[in-house]
Amino acid sequence: MRNTVRQELVARQIDEQIAGRFPVGRRLRVLDVGLGQGTQALRLARAGHEVTGLESDPEMIAGVRAALAGEPEGIRERVRLIEGDGRDTGAHFLPGAFDVVLCHGVLMYVPEPDPLLAALARVLAPGGLLSLLVRNADALAMRPGLSGDFATALRAFDSPAYTDRLGLEVRADRRETLTATLAGIGAPLRAWYGVRVFSDLAATAPADLDQLLAAEERAGRTDPYRAVAALLHLCGVRGG
Repeated sequence: MRNTVRQELVARQIDEQIAGRFPVGRRLRVLDVGLGQGTQALRLARAGHEVTGLESDPEMIAGVRAALAGEPEGIRERVRLIEGDGRDTGAHFLPGAFDVVLCHGVLMYVPEPDPLLAALARVLAPGGLLSLLVRNADALAMRPGLSGDFATALRAFDSPAYTDRLGLEVRADRRETLTATLAGIGAPLRAWYGVRVFSDLAATAPADLDQLLAAEERAGRTDPYRAVAALLHLCGVRGG
């Protein structure tokens, strides 16, 4: 349920940003770093874009290859998968090689995000879109607090470190910090959204999923609600 909401909202937000930055019908060069199950990569390939997936986990790549095998040949031809780390984009791609770079659900596993973000900005073409999906450190106390785990909620006020649902020790990011970083690497923030304002604790779909998505989409672009979303979707533009 949480993943369904996340993927649908992020898809709508990416499409909005693409529509606002590129001519209708233009075939874009897309890089998806840490593509996971490949949801957004496959969706963009189906829309006609050329997509490269960069993933360090061989099992994840195998899963995306299996999903890709079920797609029509024309879509399969538009997707290239590479095993590698996002911090090593310079070893795989030339500067300015992509119009859109996605990095979703990756920064929480990187102790120091600045080198990764700089590497991503390097491969963006002028005017290109950098899409980041991160855990929101400014709302880190919300989930445990609403669950009644007040000891964890109190710790979350003072530290961006947390334990994810897989039991891994990871970290969250603050919008203010990432805004400064994006400005410093030449891809300043141009739009941001909250993702999973109301449904972060939901385990099953409600009777009316469309209404939930409508409420989430509205909250994700409306203050003060978006500031307490579980995830932040930050969109930077190369060269401003």
